[in-house]
Amino acid sequence: MNDVDQKSISASLLRLRSNSAFFATLALHAQFHPTQSIDTAATDGKDIFFNPEYLRSLPPAQQDGLLLHIVLHAALHHLSRRGIRDARRWNIAADIVVNGTVWQQGFELPPGELRVPHLEDFSVEEIYELLTNKECNCCGLATRDLIDNSPENCQDSLFQTRRAEIEAYWQIAYNRALTDSCSTERGKLPAGMKRELSLLTAPQIDWRSFLWRYLSKTPTDYVGYDRRFIGRGLYLESLEGESVQVYVAIDTSGSINNEQLRLFLSELQGILCAYPHISCDLYYADAEAYGPYPLDSKSIMPNPQGGGGTSFVPFFSKVQESWDGLTGGVCVYLTDGNGTFPERQPQLPVLWVVTPGGLDLSKFPFGETVRLLSV
Repeated sequence: MNDVDQKSISASLLRLRSNSAFFATLALHAQFHPTQSIDTAATDGKDIFFNPEYLRSLPPAQQDGLLLHIVLHAALHHLSRRGIRDARRWNIAADIVVNGTVWQQGFELPPGELRVPHLEDFSVEEIYELLTNKECNCCGLATRDLIDNSPENCQDSLFQTRRAEIEAYWQIAYNRALTDSCSTERGKLPAGMKRELSLLTAPQIDWRSFLWRYLSKTPTDYVGYDRRFIGRGLYLESLEGESVQVYVAIDTSGSINNEQLRLFLSELQGILCAYPHISCDLYYADAEAYGPYPLDSKSIMPNPQGGGGTSFVPFFSKVQESWDGLTGGVCVYLTDGNGTFPERQPQLPVLWVVTPGGLDLSKFPFGETVRLLSV
């Protein structure tokens, strides 16, 4: 990207920041790439592509509206949510939602952008079903801005893993946007945007409640409320001692499909965002354990590794090697439960988070168990 285009993008991000911390944070997570291969702008679900000549032809206010439009397509998972639906009709439905959001937030749209106000408060799925063929023809669509690079076999394991990574990446962006924006700003989001955000996968487990017991050491650990977080509405006791260490294993064996991996990554985000004092070491695990990857709520998720058989032994062995035996900690293993268990129970407490249809919870030889619901 040349200096002129970089300055245009940077200036747009600064203007977004002055208008909305929430949308600016989402935009800051996007990677922008100039290209002559498209007429205006588009996304492949992760990155943002724009025609530099077209971008320069717009006044600054419309540049902001165009870039936010494409960022919202990516952040709201509009490509992965399409499934087998008609691509053109889905793109129209998605454009109606994001253009309504852009407009209602006070941003200016480029000429010719689609507005259907009576549909803007619905989700993309709902609008897709409400649109008739006649309405689709009337709406038109000069340029498709959702670039679908999926292979002919959408069940390809590498493709499914990549899609799960992208969804997890934007989930991190969404969580950070919520943190950076005030509750008043979030309360003013358009109804359509709120519906879209509600469709993003949220953790099923109340990790803040579960992990709290491992933060508590003795009554003397507490020194009153941690004032750094009162501004966020979090009245959390401040701990003087070491923070709890969470060791997370995500089962990436051959028996784990894309939907299950997506559930696991959502729960991992729930762990990372549960409490400010958490330290997390992530392992991917099949018959081996890959890691550790130290994470916090701002980390970029490492690429999953695995695809082989399942043994729970390597993860617990690596944790035992790294744990000093003195500080607190807890192991969380996200799995279908079909694998080889250690002969001896680990010293640290263990929570097994089990997929729908996975091993019967009574068959786990140690630790607590909880089953995820299908979504």
